[in-house]
Amino acid sequence: MKLIELKVNRISYSQSQNGAYALILEEVEGERKLPIVIGGFEAQSIAIALDKNIEPPRPLTHDLFKNFSKTFEIKLNKVIIHKLIDGIFYSSLICERDKIEEILDARTSDSIALALRFDAPIFTYSKILDKAGIIMKKEISEKNIEKKFEKGYKNISIKDLNKKINDAIEVENYELAAKLRDEINQRK
Repeated sequence: MKLIELKVNRISYSQSQNGAYALILEEVEGERKLPIVIGGFEAQSIAIALDKNIEPPRPLTHDLFKNFSKTFEIKLNKVIIHKLIDGIFYSSLICERDKIEEILDARTSDSIALALRFDAPIFTYSKILDKAGIIMKKEISEKNIEKKFEKGYKNISIKDLNKKINDAIEVENYELAAKLRDEINQRK
């Protein structure tokens, strides 16, 4: 079975489940997203790992696990989301110590929190993305805006570039908005 690398796209408050969050993973080389419902504590831990500027005064559980692993020379090589049953994702931590690989069962939210701290890649199988992956309509809009942008932004007026910045921001494509802003600044 083919492994597909994922990265964290974002965390958002779940509209469907009270007190829960949606962790959105995305293909590194593709457009499918994998939404996973996680709890508040896990969402906080992942958010802290994503924002490298936040350092809690005392280690969180996932930080403690990393410190423990580092002290005893255990390396987290990768995380694999390997199973989906009744809407629940199952994951494994692929660890190594003294050149011996060990596989540990772990909750997916904990696995992601640890992968971020260890800078370890996150993978899933293509069959899981086929089953639970989605393509968001907003992503399709972003791609259309980006294609139009790439076709010839040099010939677009500053007024129209400003409008396209607003369009990009509306679909939360901040990278494109920054490119458009840079083009405007370059012309001034």
